[in-house]
Amino acid sequence: MESSMAKFWPFSILLTFLTTVPLMGLCPPLAVAGDGGGSIHELLREHGLPAGLLPKTVESFDIDRESGLLEVRLDGPCYAMFDELAYFDQVVRGNLSYGALRGVEGFSQEELFLWLPVKGILVSDPSSGVILFDIGLAHKQLSLSLFEEPPDCQPAVRQVVGEGERPRKMRF
Repeated sequence: MESSMAKFWPFSILLTFLTTVPLMGLCPPLAVAGDGGGSIHELLREHGLPAGLLPKTVESFDIDRESGLLEVRLDGPCYAMFDELAYFDQVVRGNLSYGALRGVEGFSQEELFLWLPVKGILVSDPSSGVILFDIGLAHKQLSLSLFEEPPDCQPAVRQVVGEGERPRKMRF
């Protein structure tokens, strides 16, 4: 009996190897979950971006280190105040690289009573103290200091700016 088990032992190792390796290919390469190696705010800092680009209400995130595709899941859609009022969908996506978040989806900013999607965010020179937002029709420069800390994010505008208040000053 012992000799017949010894014959099949190498075969069982080979069978295990052949069935396990293809299954490993089903897992996304180099994906990192938010509960793993740090917070999304730390990840942003590591990539030369300010931590306060995303609100405190981040539930989880995934990043594919090969492509840079970042997907952030919030507790729910919400509003936050920077220099202007901003809106975050429950899921925010973009391609993360050093100093930039491009192809952004799920993040909008109010400009002159219109909600414009933020398509890209760029910090080309951190010493300048400026962050550049691509809002489709134009590029907008804001102070990096506005994004040092993750903002509070509320499900309704009135919770952010107060009842009856305008969310921002009009500039002409």
